[in-house]
Amino acid sequence: MAQTIVLANQKGGVGKTTTTVNLAASLAAMERRVLVIDCDPQANASSGLGVNVGEVRNSVYQALFDPREANRGIVGTDMEYLKILPSTPDLVGAEIELSEEKDREFILRAIVEQVGKDYDYILIDCPPSLGLITINALCAATWLLVPLQCEYYAMEGIAQLMKTYSLVKERLNPRLEILGILLTMFDKRNKLSFMVEREVRDHFGELVFTTAIPRNVRLSEAPSHGLPAILYDIRSLGTQSYIALAQEIIEHRRLQPQAQVK
Repeated sequence: MAQTIVLANQKGGVGKTTTTVNLAASLAAMERRVLVIDCDPQANASSGLGVNVGEVRNSVYQALFDPREANRGIVGTDMEYLKILPSTPDLVGAEIELSEEKDREFILRAIVEQVGKDYDYILIDCPPSLGLITINALCAATWLLVPLQCEYYAMEGIAQLMKTYSLVKERLNPRLEILGILLTMFDKRNKLSFMVEREVRDHFGELVFTTAIPRNVRLSEAPSHGLPAILYDIRSLGTQSYIALAQEIIEHRRLQPQAQVK
């Protein structure tokens, strides 16, 4: 089964979707079979991987109502090892429509179980909220990756997510562990970035990835071309940082096969 990683932060603009797309692409470039599940109604991960959202007929929305048919919605990308289950704006109504369903927190887990055998990694991109869709993603995953923007209110934003993580782990998904906290939009010209980094590393220690993602214009430009940064400009600092992050995750001691035997 795939290593399933949910990327979540209820604060918007922290680089969550950028990280989902570019981490997935970097893992795929290393010939790992990767599936992105786009759970954000804005569908930015989908368009960022070249999906024409307006032409999608089978999306994660349909899969939520019939997980057995999830494979019908999965489409390829410009990278051989990378596929995506896209989102559409229809997903915005899913939380209300699913609210009365039995075991409504575990519908996305059923999708992951249906398709997981075909991939090495599944990355789930969440909306910037802590609603039912995000809870579903946290229940479907075994690992939580938290993108954290290097700004003044960063620590305040992560506190609520960590509280939600603890509740989900205690009551719904005891398998869920924190894979790591990823510092994003790091600006070496700004003293605040170094202050936030120091505070986060002091507080969370080894849970913070060694790799930090810099502010980089190529990362911002790539989605408008429907490409991950690795296909848009492999030499850019942003691309190289995500390649380093992918390598760090592949070598992560808790993701190694022997670590799963316990």
